[in-house]
Amino acid sequence: MSKALLKYIRLSPTKARLIAREIQGMNAELAIASLEFTPNKAARVISKVIASAVANGSYDAQSVSIVSCRVDAGPVLRRFRPRAKGRATPIRKPTSHILVEVGTQKAIKESKSVKDSKIAEKSSAASKESAKKPVKTTQKKTTQTSKKTKGEDK
Repeated sequence: MSKALLKYIRLSPTKARLIAREIQGMNAELAIASLEFTPNKAARVISKVIASAVANGSYDAQSVSIVSCRVDAGPVLRRFRPRAKGRATPIRKPTSHILVEVGTQKAIKESKSVKDSKIAEKSSAASKESAKKPVKTTQKKTTQTSKKTKGEDK
């Protein structure tokens, strides 16, 4: 499994996440081909990061799939635009960090089996702890209130 990280790209994280969700779990070659025809700045950038992740692992694009594509928020550049009557309004120019992990189908299955075994161990340990601790139950006392008529509340 190999990964590529692009930091401080001048791109809104919310717009980039829309593209990142589409390609999650896809074959790398198919993802690059589909992003090539997507009319979006985020698509061009993420396509390059996928190609870099494939090259980092010295894989062939047909033999790997995208394990995860994560877009995190980077620092926000703050600029000011002059407005009427001497005022200024802020302009936010967000940046983002894009992380892409690719791996072969065999590596993905092995990592999933390791994660499943860790989850099973945690759940069995939690069930043992809950079996040792006695559970206390509390009962609520119910009180009945009578309905008041117009003259009784004074």
